[in-house]
Amino acid sequence: MISSKTHAVLDYLVGILLIAAPWLLGFADNGAATTIPVVLGISTIVYSLFTNYEYSIARMLSFKTHLTIDFVAGLLLLVSPWLFGFHEEVYLPHVIVGAFEILAVLMTRKVTSTAHKPKQI
Repeated sequence: MISSKTHAVLDYLVGILLIAAPWLLGFADNGAATTIPVVLGISTIVYSLFTNYEYSIARMLSFKTHLTIDFVAGLLLLVSPWLFGFHEEVYLPHVIVGAFEILAVLMTRKVTSTAHKPKQI
């Protein structure tokens, strides 16, 4: 099982990887193949900053909601090459990272170490 703390670190790393992947892997063409991972990477970092878990700046989003968003984003990333029609140019990075994201959600403990701490005023 993956702890919420480890999941938080993975969120930021995967977010950065998604943003950089089109240029690192040579498929940066400003089309959907580029736009989808970049948008998902930016959004992953943003909603991670507002999740009720370790390494966030404001605990406004529940961890369960965060995991649901991760799952949907992973699924979207995984099917995006066929959904948006760029599978003939590139698909493997999208499938691999999307599947990784789904597996990470399924393997993550659903309770954070911040869940039982009293709110500070």
